[in-house]
Amino acid sequence: MSHRKVGQSLDRRAFLQRAGAAAAVGAALPLLGSAPSALAAADDPDQLFRQGRFADAERGYRCLMRDDPGNAHAHARIGYIALLCNRFRTAEGHLSEALTLAPDDVPSTQRLAECFVRQDQLSRAVPLMRRTGRPRDGAFAEAYSRIDGTPWQISGARDTRVPFHTLDPVPSVEASVNGGEPQKFYLDTYGTLDLSTETAQQAGLRALASWEGGVVDGHPVLIHVGVLDSFRIGDIEIRNIPVQWNDTPRPPLPDGSQAAGAFGTTIFYHFLTTMDYAHRALILRRRTVARPLPGELARLPLWLAGDHFPCTLGSLGQREPRMVTVDTGGIASAVDTTVAIAEQYGLTVDYAHPRERFGIKFYPITADRISLGGAVRRNLQGVGAEKAFPGFPGPGQSAQFGFDLIANFTHEFFKPYAVSFDYVGMKLSITRG
Repeated sequence: MSHRKVGQSLDRRAFLQRAGAAAAVGAALPLLGSAPSALAAADDPDQLFRQGRFADAERGYRCLMRDDPGNAHAHARIGYIALLCNRFRTAEGHLSEALTLAPDDVPSTQRLAECFVRQDQLSRAVPLMRRTGRPRDGAFAEAYSRIDGTPWQISGARDTRVPFHTLDPVPSVEASVNGGEPQKFYLDTYGTLDLSTETAQQAGLRALASWEGGVVDGHPVLIHVGVLDSFRIGDIEIRNIPVQWNDTPRPPLPDGSQAAGAFGTTIFYHFLTTMDYAHRALILRRRTVARPLPGELARLPLWLAGDHFPCTLGSLGQREPRMVTVDTGGIASAVDTTVAIAEQYGLTVDYAHPRERFGIKFYPITADRISLGGAVRRNLQGVGAEKAFPGFPGPGQSAQFGFDLIANFTHEFFKPYAVSFDYVGMKLSITRG
């Protein structure tokens, strides 16, 4: 990767993550296939959780509760594991119990709110979000409370296929805001629904609340939130949908024009979503469990952290699979990690061409081999940060999520494939185009 491309990737993340997106595997299936002897020796469910061995950790927490039914921490962690897997009934039960036992548990308060948000039960989330003391939660609580009618009301076709307008710098498609003319939107699985200020003004949106969402190029970013009457993608329309916008400059489209915004996982999880890179199309189907497809290279567990951070199992080099994030919006990059992890897993770090951003140095890296299941790519370029930090994908999210991540798989990795996100069966599948 050239010095320029590293800069492009970081510039893009300053917009799509820091400004725009600041923010079921069954319990019987162990994450990493633990051997019985290892399980017998591992008596700390917190350590198992940090390693991403969620099923083993859940069994450990349930053992703790047999001796101590009032163990608030165990209830909180079981609820969190269930939320990662979209097992909503289990998540609600244990997170509610955790809050009964420890009413000041802010993470569990936020996760219980998220449990309701993912089910579009926004009115149940509002009082919880107002209790967390977090500005973003308070802003969205205000927007949720002002939605008139059924939130996330989906109408139109059972499925739609929308061609990519661009493949690079990242995929983009056309969509319509409040019945207006179709405009170009970037696709980004690390994204929510984020508009440019110009698009928001053209759509007649009114800011119901605002919060300061970090700093880009030394300037604080003020993010506004409101309610969109209509968002149309192909033959499907979504009504009464929360939306955010800000005036941070966005990377231009190849023709020099500006995108109207970006959208990603908060829309994607309302559908069975396929980003077909190979045939350059976005496919949305009404939610159902995805069946295995002919020629499937990978069918992996899928977890959802926060409201828009998909996670799965990926490998660096020939090493065993570990937890990774899937952020499709990284310009000119296939994998993001830290230089320490890159060296640990045998990736080549180019220390001669550093790039500094946010006061942190980044280096081009080369991966001889990276894979998601049977989807294997070789000799791809990526970005390595000198250290993990919030907002940088993959390892940068470890502290926020509470479990370890080794990397983020992004744009260049997926180009030969079609990748599908099934948030009912909680599976990520990859087929070759």
